[in-house]
Amino acid sequence: MSTAPAHTTLGPETLRRLPKAVLHDHLDGALRPATLVELAASVGHRLPTTDPEALADWYVEAASSGDLVRYIATFEHTLAVMQHREGLLRTAEEYVLDLAEDGVVYAEVRYAPELMLTAGLTLPEVVEAVQEGLAAGMAKAAAAGTPVKVGTLLCGMRMFGRTREIAELTVAYRDAGVVGFDIAGAEDGFPPADHLAAFQDLRAASMPFTIHAGEAHGLPSIHQALQVCGAQRIGHGVRITDDLADGRPGPLAAWIRDHRVALEMCPTSNLQTGAATSIAEHPITLLRDLGFRVTLNTDNRLVSGTTMTREMSLLVTEAGWGLADLRTVTVNAVKSAFLPHQERTALIRDTVLPGYAAAA
Repeated sequence: MSTAPAHTTLGPETLRRLPKAVLHDHLDGALRPATLVELAASVGHRLPTTDPEALADWYVEAASSGDLVRYIATFEHTLAVMQHREGLLRTAEEYVLDLAEDGVVYAEVRYAPELMLTAGLTLPEVVEAVQEGLAAGMAKAAAAGTPVKVGTLLCGMRMFGRTREIAELTVAYRDAGVVGFDIAGAEDGFPPADHLAAFQDLRAASMPFTIHAGEAHGLPSIHQALQVCGAQRIGHGVRITDDLADGRPGPLAAWIRDHRVALEMCPTSNLQTGAATSIAEHPITLLRDLGFRVTLNTDNRLVSGTTMTREMSLLVTEAGWGLADLRTVTVNAVKSAFLPHQERTALIRDTVLPGYAAAA
């Protein structure tokens, strides 16, 4: 059960103003519907509808099938408009501005550069365009008095054979805003250990990485990600509850809890893919109560029709969360960010804790 009653004073505007940190958010799942319509017209791509509001509704409906593979298929349209430098610059800049509007003070955005090459861009050109767009967004957000720091995670697609190449790209751009690596895509049938060479390269270079695991596949996926590949965090990880018995962690779950491995949990997305049955019963509350380092994330803001403010609101109204619970997951996220220790400490001390104290 929640450690705090639901706070009736935690309305949408109060929640929006709270400082937030998001570790699991995909760039190609976060486009503004109106931008998607405009960019699709410019490149000649046909969308299900050209009405922005109807398109937003289409995404949520199409992604809510309860199947991860069908959920991923909705990215066909966003990726179609992210094949040129102009599209990458605009979507990256707007991504940051939307975070700032949502009260996010730190974010890690992830995307797969290998999926953005059909118009002739090279892998370095994709990364450089995205970083330029993110920098422009951060500058505008700071000028508006809502600063947000964004780090980038490059994803290798686990169904394909370029993960080692993307890992090398990650290391090459570590001083240009790229802070880590991930593998993404269909989880079931594509185990993390298939990409062990990429993870060994990253570990040799002291480059951090997270791995999508425990969403569509169970404990073996999580075990491989941690104990074989050496991930520092787990993307989603909801299936770790398979290693709980009568509220007590088994060996793998206990290892995750005791070693403070962050679980990048995404409640609305997990409902859409069938990894959870409701917000009220989502594992994030149980795992928080058992002492796991859970974090709250959006995953894909367009595809899930969500924001960090909305995710917080759902936990408040449907799972009985209070201000202290929201502060805990925010501090957890910053503690587990792929940032230097001093920056994490300063962000918690100077921004996160004062922001929550002001709302108390």
